[in-house]
Formats: sequence, structure tokens, C-alpha cells
Amino acid sequence: MRRLLSSISIAAALAFTAAPALADDGPSKGDDKAKIELPPMSPDKSIDQSVVIDGHALRYKATVGHIDVHDDKGKTIGQVVYTAYTVPSSRYARPVTFAFNGGPGASSVFLNMGAIGPKKVNFGVQGDSPSDPAILHDNPNTWLGFTDLVFIDPVGTGFSRSLEDEDATKKDFYDAKTDIQYLSRVVYGWLVKNGRMTGQKYLIGESYGGFRVPKLAYELQSRMGVGVSGIVMVSPYLDPAATGRETALSPLPWMIDLPAMAAGHFEREGGIDPQRMAQVENYTQTQFVTDFLAGTRNKEATDRLSAHVAELTGLDPALVRRLNGRVDIETYLREIRRNTGQVGSVYDSNVTAWDPFPGSPEPRYNDPLLDGIIAPTTSAAVDFITNQVGWKDDAHYETLSYDVNKDWKRDDSDSPVTDLRKAIGNDPKMAVMIVHGWDDLSCPYFGSKLILEQMPPEGPFQNIQLHVYPGGHMFYARPDSGAAFRRDAAALYRR
Repeated sequence: MRRLLSSISIAAALAFTAAPALADDGPSKGDDKAKIELPPMSPDKSIDQSVVIDGHALRYKATVGHIDVHDDKGKTIGQVVYTAYTVPSSRYARPVTFAFNGGPGASSVFLNMGAIGPKKVNFGVQGDSPSDPAILHDNPNTWLGFTDLVFIDPVGTGFSRSLEDEDATKKDFYDAKTDIQYLSRVVYGWLVKNGRMTGQKYLIGESYGGFRVPKLAYELQSRMGVGVSGIVMVSPYLDPAATGRETALSPLPWMIDLPAMAAGHFEREGGIDPQRMAQVENYTQTQFVTDFLAGTRNKEATDRLSAHVAELTGLDPALVRRLNGRVDIETYLREIRRNTGQVGSVYDSNVTAWDPFPGSPEPRYNDPLLDGIIAPTTSAAVDFITNQVGWKDDAHYETLSYDVNKDWKRDDSDSPVTDLRKAIGNDPKMAVMIVHGWDDLSCPYFGSKLILEQMPPEGPFQNIQLHVYPGGHMFYARPDSGAAFRRDAAALYRR
């Protein structure tokens, strides 16, 4: 997720540290006297399950296990827990996909039990409640029909853990550079452990996970000797610098948000029309920019811009004019339902909650969707891992770790687009797909569209697919959008 707290935007870090080495869950090497004393992790556990896809039962093995992370002296410094779903077949016959969520500080449960895993729990749709029964059921939109799946929880999330003190943990795990280095070795370690080095490998990442996977693909390709057949970025956070509003000179942050605000308004009016959205995009890239750069002293341009923005967002024209047509996300989410006392989510503006302090001049609530998804996903994940599979751990399962997010070393100048270009340039056969929800204001789709329009016109760069579906950051929570996502992904894998 781009934001764990509604007031915190996610960024990354570039500080150089030594790359941790990787091994499987065998005995640790080296001097372990500096390790934090924790109970040993449970050995890998597997169970046989089945899921009905398109009317047919598919049998598979669900495994919960871990990979040890070693430093450059062979000392075990961390343990990364994964959940894998594999279909019995020739080890060369099926691709395997490694899945990462974002945050930083998010476990992989959202992609696992909401998007592409074989079982899912209901969350993230208007009307869902934290107190609803956290019951897993077959996911008709699972990708298990065309790829094995490995969901990885980075250190500090899920049951994955550091064995170092706080300072060493931040240095070795909570930094964008070391994050990519040790996670690429986790992928490598799982492939070696399971004899899957020669098959096809794919990566999928959501939100900050979408920031990760282009970097992971290039790291695996250029440093680890592991070719990646394709990557899928779900609601990705691709350009941290583009969303900052520290300067009033650039229209870009306002441009990126406006189409998503319009999409939310159109959906409330009755539905999103792609042709109408294309008109919004054209306006945003042309007249909006011209009127914005004319400056607020140009009354005619500011009047024109404000009137059009009010029409597109559904906000009070007088309010939009007072803001000179520059509508920030927080104002939009609070004002679109001011008369009803409800507020929208930054992850999907049409998922709402009641404003606990509607009279406060400042927002005094956490995100409606974010607060609503922690209980069902945590309960479902813990029951599945510890009760159904039988992999035991007494620690708290960290679905979203605010501590990891707080401790992450940030540098909004870092962008994965450079790594994406390099990886595709080196391997034109690599399939790439970026997917978004229309209503997402945490990682708006228009930012990805603008990035793709700046790609080189020659070679494989124009083959990157962009799909936008009804919904928000977790558009896949809507059954129809999840089904469309699965169809588009299956076509990508067939290519």
C-alpha cells in the first residue's frame, strides 16, 4: 500500500549497505551469539486442498515454510515466511509466480486471500465490516489454474522476523536497496530448495510491491542469474517524486489525481464510461495544464479551470474556486459526502465510513477501507496458517506493520521505472502488465499512464499493457473486476 496511515505517503531509501546472503531453513552458520533469542520456527508444513475453477476441481498442495536470511559472514539474521500453492505436475510444466504486497510493512495476505490465491475472504467492498465472519471460500478468480503461487512476507510482516537488534534490522531490512537484495535471494532460495530453477518465473507486486517487482526483476536478471518471464504491477507506486506537492510550480500531482476523482464521481452518478474517461484524460493533459500554468493571478484561466474541475469531481463550485481548482485528496474525500456525514477511502473513494468528528476542521479518522480490512484478513490468515495447515507460531501476525512503515528509510527520488526499462531492454520477451482501479487515489492510474507515454517508441517498451478496472486500490475485491484481471493475466502468461 502506498499509505499505511492516511497522513503518511510511502517512499523508499537508497542508502548502500552490504547485501545479506540467503539460505534455506537448514542449520545456521557462523557466530550466532548476537542473535535475538526467539523460539525456533516451525518446520515446513503442507496439506492437500482443492479449489473449484470454472466448474472443475483442481487439487493442489498448500505449504507454509520459511527461508533463512544470512549476512555476509554466514550468520542468520532473519527468517522469511512464505505460503506456496503448487499443483502436482512436471516441475518444468508450470510457471511459478512470486507475490509481494506493499506498505512498506504489508504482508502478502491481500494478494493471497483477496486477489489471486485459491481461497479468499471477503473484504474491501462497500458494506463489508470488520466483524464479518472471516471465513475462507474458493476464489473463482485464482491464478492457480495457470501458475503455481508463492506469497512472500518480508521481514517485519506476517510471521517473518529479524533476529537482529533494532538498529541492525533497520539497516539490513528496512531500506529500499537491501530490501531488494535480500528478497531476490529469498526468491532464489525458494527456487533452489524446490528444484524450480529451469522453469518460467513471474513476479507480481501490489502498491509498494509494484515498486519492488521491477527492481527485483532486474536484480534477479542481472545479479542472481534468474530470468523473469513476466511481471505484473497491481496499483503500483512507480514515481514517488511525481506525487509531491512541495512546489506550486508543477501541475503533475494535480493531473495524476484528477481523473481518479472524476472516475469516483462518475461511478456515483451511475457508472464509468471509458470514452468519457478518455475525454477527462485529454483535458487533463491539455487545457488543464495551460490554465494551471497561467497562474492564479490570471482570473479568467483560474475561473475556467475551477469550473471544469468542479464539474468533473462533483464538488461545490464555490469550494473548488476558493481552492483555485487545486483539489487535494483529503478535501475531496471529505467533501464529496459532506451532507451525509460520511467520508471516502483514499484506496477507493466509494468505500465509505461515518466521520466520527464531522465538525472538526481537520480530519480525525483513519482510512475507512484500511481500518476495515485488518480484522478479516488477519483472522483468516492466522486460522489458515496455524489451524488448517498446522504451521505454528505464537507471535502476532503482522498484516500491516506501522512500525516497519515508520522505520523505513525514505527517499522519494527513487523510482523503479529505470529498472523496468533496463530489464525490458535486456529481455524483450519479458511480459509486463500494469493494472489499476479507476477510483484509487493512493496510487492513481493516470500516473502510470503518463509514465508509459514517456517510454521509448522503439522496441519492446510499447508492449507494456495497462488495464484499468472498476474499483479502487484493491479493485480485485469486486468479483467482476477480479474476473477481468484473471482473464488479462492468463492471456499474458499464454504469450
